[in-house]
Amino acid sequence: MVRAGLNADRLTRAAAEMADEVGMDKVTVSALARHFGVKDASLYSHLKNRRDLCVRVALLASEEMMDRIAEAVAGRSGKAALVAFANAYRGYALEHPGRYAATQIQLGPDEVGDSTGPRRSVELTYGMLRAYDLTEPDLTDAGRLLRSTFHGYIHLELSGGFGHPRAVQESWSRSLDALHVLLENWPTRPEGEEA
Repeated sequence: MVRAGLNADRLTRAAAEMADEVGMDKVTVSALARHFGVKDASLYSHLKNRRDLCVRVALLASEEMMDRIAEAVAGRSGKAALVAFANAYRGYALEHPGRYAATQIQLGPDEVGDSTGPRRSVELTYGMLRAYDLTEPDLTDAGRLLRSTFHGYIHLELSGGFGHPRAVQESWSRSLDALHVLLENWPTRPEGEEA
């Protein structure tokens, strides 16, 4: 008999909290069952398997993160929007490292379903970048640059990879200054290169 009150949403939220505490790689159906004091089999009426659980956490985290970014960038453009976007992105990742790790899971269209998080991620990124007068394929290229820069910085910060005594926040702020200058001066494509 499944314990009363257990459902996919409650299990997903518990798994997200567990991910922040112990790391996404340690979140399993068995660990979640132990957390609730039930047998693993009790959870399979709500979850298909570990992948399903991880996808659910990824979608929850993506929606939470995009809500935070949307609120931060509202009414801003240019550098102010870039800084607000980046700070909201980093803030979420530092506060919720396990959930953030889940957002890095590659999801298929059938797994995303009607979740708004992944779609809003693209919309918010492109919306912020349009203030720099970028069009495709430069929007995609700039979006990838920002994501890889933010992710790399956050990954190093979370793993203690910055050993220099200079304040990490100061380097972050200067990095955003540099990204703003780069976006304002985005290189034009060589003549003849197809868009």
